[in-house]
Amino acid sequence: MKTVIKLLTAWASRLSGEAALRMGRRLGWLLGTVCRYRRAEALETLQRCFPEKSATELRTVAEGMYANLGLYIVETMRMETLDREWLPRNVEVKGLDIVREVLARGKGAVMLSAHIGNFELPSLIAGYFGIPITVITKTIKPAALDEYWTTSRTRLGVKTVSRRGTFRACLAALKANEVLGFILDQNMKRKDGIFVEFFGRPACTSPGLAYLSAMAGSPVIPIFNIRQPNSNHCVEVMPALPPPPDRKPETIHQATQTYTAIIESVIRKHPDQWIWIHRRWRTQPLPESVPA
Repeated sequence: MKTVIKLLTAWASRLSGEAALRMGRRLGWLLGTVCRYRRAEALETLQRCFPEKSATELRTVAEGMYANLGLYIVETMRMETLDREWLPRNVEVKGLDIVREVLARGKGAVMLSAHIGNFELPSLIAGYFGIPITVITKTIKPAALDEYWTTSRTRLGVKTVSRRGTFRACLAALKANEVLGFILDQNMKRKDGIFVEFFGRPACTSPGLAYLSAMAGSPVIPIFNIRQPNSNHCVEVMPALPPPPDRKPETIHQATQTYTAIIESVIRKHPDQWIWIHRRWRTQPLPESVPA
């Protein structure tokens, strides 16, 4: 498997920028139109979240999502080419001063992000600008792909920690005045999450971001990558949010709802850039018991 990955990444790295874009769009078309990978499910979810949109508009959003997914896959295969020449040519950054100002306070910062656009780029661009960053990740299978991913990030100055059993490592990163990257739009198991509203429906969400922010006293900075019409990228840094004042359940719940609402607002502006094939609402609250 390691040999296959090396061959694929070597082939992708030799593509010109334009050829890579064409390949990414074709791959997205293959996934969405030929293979129809979770297409019906994605359209059903879009209809529920955007009831005001017509069937044609929803199909356009879905097609854009598959195109973005294909581009992301090819860009990931070409991570070895994302160097100090590629990044400034292809990625615009808005609001970087916000990150520097927050880190100047010495409490670290938690980066709130989501699977929008090429969601790897906010952390990679931080490494490019010399901002210390640690990203929470989950182990990818097969192991050879996980190794490739980790090595590519490390080369650009991004440290990683596994999402399981790393609370102390995350706190240590914040206490070292680093940025801690946290993607919050993933479905959680009922025992690991809390329910907040997302597009008008309960979504089981990790309370970990709010807990870490409260424990370390670290502000939360929403940062998202938005793919531009020419397929270049814009990393947008939004104003920082103060850490929750305490760790009471209701405080953590309110903070997590606030973070989720920010993610929803970005998705509503760029619905074709979020991964609608992710089963975000898979975990639902248990039905209330009915008295006999």
